[in-house]
Amino acid sequence: MIMLGKAKNMYRLQKEAKKVKKELKNIHIEAEHKGVTVVVDAEQKVVSVTINPEVPREHIGEYTKEVMNRAMSKAQVIASEKMQGVMGEMGLAS
Repeated sequence: MIMLGKAKNMYRLQKEAKKVKKELKNIHIEAEHKGVTVVVDAEQKVVSVTINPEVPREHIGEYTKEVMNRAMSKAQVIASEKMQGVMGEMGLAS
């Protein structure tokens, strides 16, 4: 009977994780740095990159890297918070 309970909990956890993953696709995070704007979703997928025409060509790579890192860091925090909520509901939070 204990195994059945664990199996049900695992199924519920998988179902909740899929639900959160769907939600993460719909959460967009924007970061901007010196004329370069990046939008990513909370699954850490790039949605868009916009570069202001006034950004010097020699700095595009540097600015893009900086803004990508900022956006991805924010996305990681949001995803982690969402998953902690699921884990907490299941009694698995640390």
